[in-house]
Amino acid sequence: MSAATVIADDAEALAVAAELAAFRKDAAERDARRRLPHAELERLSASGLLAVTVPARFGGADVSTGTLAEIFRLLASADASLAQIPQSHFVYVNVLRRQGTQAQQEFFLGEVLAGKRFGNAQSEAGTSHVQDIRTRLARRPDGSYVLDGVKHYSTGALFADWIPVLARADDDNLHVAYVPRDAPGLTVVDDWDGMGQRTTASGTVRLESVLVPADRVLPHHLTFRGPQLHGAVAQLLHAAIDAGIAAGALAEAVEFVRTKSRPWFESVDEGHPTAAEDPLLIQRFGELAIRVRAADALLATAARSVDAARADLTDDSAAEASIAVAAAKVTAAEAALEVGSALFEVSGTRSALDSLGLHRHWRDARTHTLHDPARWKVQHIGRYLLNGTRPPRHGLL
Repeated sequence: MSAATVIADDAEALAVAAELAAFRKDAAERDARRRLPHAELERLSASGLLAVTVPARFGGADVSTGTLAEIFRLLASADASLAQIPQSHFVYVNVLRRQGTQAQQEFFLGEVLAGKRFGNAQSEAGTSHVQDIRTRLARRPDGSYVLDGVKHYSTGALFADWIPVLARADDDNLHVAYVPRDAPGLTVVDDWDGMGQRTTASGTVRLESVLVPADRVLPHHLTFRGPQLHGAVAQLLHAAIDAGIAAGALAEAVEFVRTKSRPWFESVDEGHPTAAEDPLLIQRFGELAIRVRAADALLATAARSVDAARADLTDDSAAEASIAVAAAKVTAAEAALEVGSALFEVSGTRSALDSLGLHRHWRDARTHTLHDPARWKVQHIGRYLLNGTRPPRHGLL
C-alpha cells in the first residue's frame, strides 16, 4: 500500500468523500457477483479519510462529528457495503482516544495516519444476548495475554491490518486487544452470506491461543464508568449509513423514472405524456424526499449535539447527545426501508429485474437496520422525555 494522504481539514475531507462516492458506478456489479472491494478499500486508505478523526496533536485533521457523519452518508449513498466496512475502524480509533496511553496513541494513531485499517471482532453468536461476551483474555506471568474465542459479524476483519478484539479479562472486565491481522492463531473466515451488505465480508474470526503483548490491550470497561460518547458516535455512523442508503435509493428512483419508466396510460389520457409528469408519482416522490430530508436533518442535529457534548462532557450533555442520535437512527432506518421499497413502486415493473440490481438498496437497508433494534431507542427517547431518565451507558446509544 502506498503512503496515505494526510487530510488537513473538514473541507478537504468532504471533498475527498464526494470524490470517492464515484464508487457507486460499480456497486451493483460488486453486489451481484459478491466481488469484495479490495481495490476500493486500498483507494479509501490512500485517500486519508480513515485518519480524519486523529487528534491534531498527533497530526490528524480531527474533523467535526458532522463532517464524519457526512462522509459516511456520502459513501453509503454510493455503496452501503463499502461504507459499513470502516464503521468499526472509527469506533476503535475513538477507544484509543479515550482509553489509550500516550504510547499506545502515538503508535496506533501513527498506523492510522499511514493508512492502516482497523477491523472488528466484537459480536458473538449463540450467547444469551449481544453483551454476553465470552472471548477470554488470560494474563500470563510475564504480563502479556492469551486470547481465545470465536467472533461473528466481524465486519472489516477480512480487510484489516489490525483487528480490535472485545474480550473479558480474568477479572471479567471488558478489554480491547488490538491484534495484527496475520497474528498466529487468528483466522478470518469469509463465510458471510447475508442477503444485504453482501460485500462487507462480515464473517467469522477464530482466536486460538493468540499471544497479545500488554501494550496492545486497553481497558474498555472504563469507557462506561462516566459520561461517554462512545455509543453515540458509533450509532451516529450507523444512522449516517441508513441516511445514505435512503438518499442513494431515491437518486436511483429519480433517474429511472426520468429515463426508463413508461407513463401509466390513464396519466397519458389526462395530458401527462411522461412518467415524470404523472401527478401521482410527483406526489409520492415529494413524500419520499421529505423522508430523506428529515433523516438528513436529524443526522446533522445529532452530530452537532455530539460535538457540543464533547466540548463540555457531563451526564446531561452525554444524555442529550445519545437521545439526539437515537432519534436520528430511528428516522434514518425508517427512511432507508421506505425509500428502498418505494423505489419499485414508483419505477414500475422493469425495476424488479434482477439484472438491474436496484434491489440492493432495500436488501442493504433491511440487513443494516437489524444491527440494533429501533424499538429500544424509541423507548429511551420516551423515558427521557417523560421521566427525565438518562439513557444507559452500554455503548449502543
